[in-house]
Amino acid sequence: MAVTGLTRNHLIELLQHPPKRQARQQQRHNSYAAATDAALQVIWEAQNYIGAERLQAVLWPTAQALERAGELTLTPQVRSDLQQLSVSTLYRHLRQQATPANRRRAAAARLNTLQRAVPARPIPWNTTEPGHLELDTVLHCGATTAGEYVLTVTLVDVATGWTQCRAILGRSALVMADALRALLHALPFTVREIHPDNGSEFFNDLVLRTLHECAPDVVLSRSRPAHPNDNRFVEQRNGGFVRAWLGDRRLDTVAQTRYLNALYSDWLCPYFNLIQPCMRQIDKQVLPPTPTHPLRVRRRHDTPTPPVLRLCATPALPEARRTALLEQRDRLNPLQLKRQIEAAIAHLFAYPAAVPGQPENVFETLAHPEHFPAACTALGIPYLENTTDPQRDAESSLKDDSLTPA
Repeated sequence: MAVTGLTRNHLIELLQHPPKRQARQQQRHNSYAAATDAALQVIWEAQNYIGAERLQAVLWPTAQALERAGELTLTPQVRSDLQQLSVSTLYRHLRQQATPANRRRAAAARLNTLQRAVPARPIPWNTTEPGHLELDTVLHCGATTAGEYVLTVTLVDVATGWTQCRAILGRSALVMADALRALLHALPFTVREIHPDNGSEFFNDLVLRTLHECAPDVVLSRSRPAHPNDNRFVEQRNGGFVRAWLGDRRLDTVAQTRYLNALYSDWLCPYFNLIQPCMRQIDKQVLPPTPTHPLRVRRRHDTPTPPVLRLCATPALPEARRTALLEQRDRLNPLQLKRQIEAAIAHLFAYPAAVPGQPENVFETLAHPEHFPAACTALGIPYLENTTDPQRDAESSLKDDSLTPA
């Protein structure tokens, strides 16, 4: 009573019968027209339904690319709307996607001699020089790890987010060495450091010898045992890129391996590196506990940007290579490329599975069999004398003409 200045009976009446909000005389209208929502759905589909923060950073450039490709018709009103949509507005317009469940990791095995010779440390998160790469594998074994199955070898550049993937059949030293040779040749910048986890498929004589042949000045580091966050960038890419597209389906044949490699090199990796934006942490602050909040970490990220633009903003590329990458990006139709990826994945899943009791010839999956005597003998090709790449030709022949990117 002393605070409100109301009488006792009046306060009792208000508490027992709180006032109701009166209906609006004029309801609020939608701020954006249906044409803007329709254009937003097309742009979101072209970016594979990424989150609002990442989408907002490339909303207008993607709309322009789709308009040039004939996928969108932008009226002046839609142009104005797309250029002023905020992240919070996008959150209200876009549905959220579920993330794949994480799998429990097996206990770490005892380190071998080669592993112990490599320093265990993470690549600093604030590295700005391209060429410091995290390395990992993704298993496409389905519900069981029995028998041979396909794995994806993933390389991620810490500074730019540039990602290269290659499929292998089994996890022998030979197929791993061949995959790394192909991946390192595909990178547009100089490799300075490679950082795998402690898997024995990476730490053996053949793989290490291949690494030093392809990148003589490369520095090796590895994750600390029981510290999966030491490989945090590639672990995120395993879930948000490889698993997001391929799921948990089992792949276990030569044909599936070769077609998946064509899918990675021609469609999936260009789509991610040239089209999709990624976020990069620029600051991390540990906040001490307070009476109302526990100890927590506050992270700030920069503007979401495609890896190709991050790479071109560094001095790591010669001018000719930088121009070629940007021209390649400008020629792409994001929505058409995404549709081609979806069609190619459906085609991949249509391949029959391996027949029990009939082994697959892993030599037929190699990109550079001429570097391995056993593969040369099995395939009947000269050792280190054939300068052509029969695997690349074989992969190209597997692709349907209808799936060729525009």
